[in-house]
Amino acid sequence: MQSAAPVPIMEPRKVLKDFFGFEGFKGNQEAVVNSVLAGEDCFVIMPTGAGKSMCYQLPAMMMEGTAIVISPLIALMKNQVDNIRGFAQKSSLAHFLNSSLSKAELNQVIEDVLSGETKLLYVAPETLKKDETIDLLKKVKISFVAVDEAHCISEWGHDFRPEYRRIKQMVKAIDDVPVLALTATATPKVQQDVQKNLGMMSANLFKSSFNRPNLFYQVRPKGRKDIVYKEIISFIKARNNTSGIVYCLSRKKVEEISEMLNMNGIKALPYHAGLESKVRGQHQDAFLMEDCNVIVATIAFGMGIDKPDVRFVIHYDVPKSLEGYYQETGRGGRDGLQGDCLLFYNPSDIEKLEKFMKDKPVAEQEIGSLLIAETAAFAESSHCRRKMLLHYFGEHFNEEDCKQMCDNCATPKLKQEVTQELVAMLKAIESLKSELGMSHLLNFCVGKRSDSVRDYGHDLLTTFGFGKEKDKLYWKSLMRLALVQGYLNKNIEKYGLMSLSEQGEAYLKAPIFHEMAVDVEYESVKDEDYGNFKAESACDEELFDHLKDLRRKVAKDKGLPPYVIFQDPSLEDMATKYPMTIDELVNINGVGKNKAQKFGEPFVAYITEFVKANDIERPQDIALKGNSDKSAKRVNIILNIDKKVDLPDITKQLGITFEALIHELDQIVNSGTKLNLRYFLNQFIEEELQVEVMAYFKTVDVADLEAASGYFDGDFSMEELELMHIQFLSDVGN
Repeated sequence: MQSAAPVPIMEPRKVLKDFFGFEGFKGNQEAVVNSVLAGEDCFVIMPTGAGKSMCYQLPAMMMEGTAIVISPLIALMKNQVDNIRGFAQKSSLAHFLNSSLSKAELNQVIEDVLSGETKLLYVAPETLKKDETIDLLKKVKISFVAVDEAHCISEWGHDFRPEYRRIKQMVKAIDDVPVLALTATATPKVQQDVQKNLGMMSANLFKSSFNRPNLFYQVRPKGRKDIVYKEIISFIKARNNTSGIVYCLSRKKVEEISEMLNMNGIKALPYHAGLESKVRGQHQDAFLMEDCNVIVATIAFGMGIDKPDVRFVIHYDVPKSLEGYYQETGRGGRDGLQGDCLLFYNPSDIEKLEKFMKDKPVAEQEIGSLLIAETAAFAESSHCRRKMLLHYFGEHFNEEDCKQMCDNCATPKLKQEVTQELVAMLKAIESLKSELGMSHLLNFCVGKRSDSVRDYGHDLLTTFGFGKEKDKLYWKSLMRLALVQGYLNKNIEKYGLMSLSEQGEAYLKAPIFHEMAVDVEYESVKDEDYGNFKAESACDEELFDHLKDLRRKVAKDKGLPPYVIFQDPSLEDMATKYPMTIDELVNINGVGKNKAQKFGEPFVAYITEFVKANDIERPQDIALKGNSDKSAKRVNIILNIDKKVDLPDITKQLGITFEALIHELDQIVNSGTKLNLRYFLNQFIEEELQVEVMAYFKTVDVADLEAASGYFDGDFSMEELELMHIQFLSDVGN
C-alpha cells in the first residue's frame, strides 16, 4: 500500500520556470512528473540527454518530505547535487550520502536531513543497505524513491550491480512509498526484469524513442595499434580541439592512449577505477571546465555527467553490449548539435571478451555471449546502423529516416536482390520446427554436418545444405536482415535461439522485394600483431645518424656532454617530424622552449636542408594541405617510401594486399604528392627500360595499361606497369 501523495499547492510548470528556469517540458517529462505527484509507481525509459533527472528533481521540490535517489556512482551523485545547488539558495536542499564524506560532512548531511531542509538525498545501494542509513531515513518523511540507472538491476543490463537487486527490501524497511525507476537503456527483457524485481509490474510506463538523430555512427576496422593511434589523432585534430571521450576496456590502455594523445599535442586525461577518487574528481572537473579536451576512460566515466557539448565519442575497444555502446555514445551531442561516434572493430576483441567470461557461472556466460554477439552483429552489419540499434531496443525504424547519419547510409555498399534466397531460408528454418542458435542454422544452410546438426538429425532433411552455393557470411547477413524485418524471432529467455515469427509466416504467403549488401568480414588482428607505437615510429634513420653527428659537434663547441644538448629520444622525434622552425622544435619530445632557443638553430637549419635535398613531404605538410584523402594510412605509406622501405614490407605493416597498396599509391600521387619509387623499381627493372616505358607514357593520350602491356610484348607484369605509371605521374604531374 503506497502512502497517499499530498496535493501539490504549486503548479509543475511554474516550478519548472521559477526554480529551474525552463519555459516548458521536453517529451514525456510532464506526464512523468504528474504521475509521481499523484503517488504512482513509474518506469521511465528515456535516452541520455532527454532530461531524466527532471522527472524526479521537480516533484521532489514540490512534495512534502525527502526524495531518495538511488544512484550507482559517486561522480554521478556529485554532479547532480552540484547541479541542483546551482539553482537553490541553500546547499542543504540536496545532499549525497556515501563513503567519500568526511565525518564533519556526514554530520552536516544528517543534521540537514533530520531538519527537513533536504528535498533530494542521493545514496548508493551499498550505503542504503547499512542499518544506520535505514535508521536515519525511518526518522524522516520520504516522499518517494527514485532508482536511477535502473538497468543495473538486471543481469541482462550492461552495468549489472548485484546490490541493486535488494533495493525493494531496503525501501520496504524504510517506508511503503511510490517508486520511480529510470534508465536510458532498456531492452524489453531488461524492462521486464527491472519491473519484476522492484515489484512494480503495474507501474505507469513512459518510453521515449531511443533515436538520437544528431549522432553519426561509424565503424572502422581496428588493425595494427600504431595505425589506429594515428587514425585517432587525425580524427580528433580534424575536430578543432572540441570535447570528446575515448573509451577503452582496460586501465592500462586508458593510460597508454592518454599519454599518446598528449605526446601528439592533444590535451587528454585518464579516468579509471585505479586512480584515487580525488584524482578522478580532478580529471572529471578538468573535462567539465574545458581544461582538457579529451577524457580517455573505462566505462565508469560519464554516467550522468551533464556536459552538453561532447562532439565525439570513440570506442577503441568493442563494448561488451549494445546497451553499453548506446549509453556511452549517448554522451555525445546532448546539446542537439552533431556528435560523431566512432567504433574500432576487430573480431579478435570479441574472442578476448568471451575468454574473460570463462570462469563465470554458465548462465552468466550465456547471457554475456549473447550480448557480445549482438555488438558484433551491429559492427559487421551493412544495414543502417540506426535501424540495427533501435531494433535491439524493440523500436521499429525506417532507415530512410536515418538521413545518411551512419556510415552505411552515407556510403552504402553495393546491394543485390535477395527475395528468393530470403524465402528459401525462411522456409528451411520453418521446416526445422525448433528454436535454434545462429551457428546451427548457418551450418544447416551451407550443408556442414556439425555435432549439433547431426544430433537433431537435420542433416537427413531434404532442405539440408540448400544454400551451399553461398558462404556463411552471406547467410549470416540474410539472417540479420530477417531479424531486423521481424521475420525471425530471437528468444532472449533461451539465450538467443531463433525461429520463424508470425510476421515471417505472413511474409512467406506474400513475399515482397528485398535487397541487401553482404556484411563486412573484418580481419582479426591479434595483440602480438599490433606492434609498439613508440618503437615503430617512422624515424628517418639517415637523418637520425646525421643529427647525432651534429649533436657531437655542437656539444664540442659548447664544451658540454652530448646528452645535455638533446637526448636520443628527442633526436628520434626530430627525425620523424622534421621540425624546420624553432616553434616546431619546441613541440619535439623532451625539448621545450629554453632548450630549443639555446641549442636549436643548427638543428632546424640542418633539417630544413635535409628535407629540401631529399624532397621529403613531412607529416605536418600533409595535414596542413587539408586533403581528406591523405588519411593516417597514406601518411604512413609516404613516410615509409621516404625511408625506402620495400613495398611488400609496407603491405605487411599495414595489413593490406599489394593491389590495395598500389591503389593507395595512385591516390597519393593523384592528390598532388610526389613519390620516389625508383629504389624499389631498380631492384627488378633496369633504368634504361624504365626510361623507355616513361617515354611511351608521354606519347599516349589515355593510360591504357593493357595496351602498354601489348606494346612491350608482355615484358612487364601489370603490377610493374602500374608502379612505373605512378612514378611517371609523380614526375610530370607533381
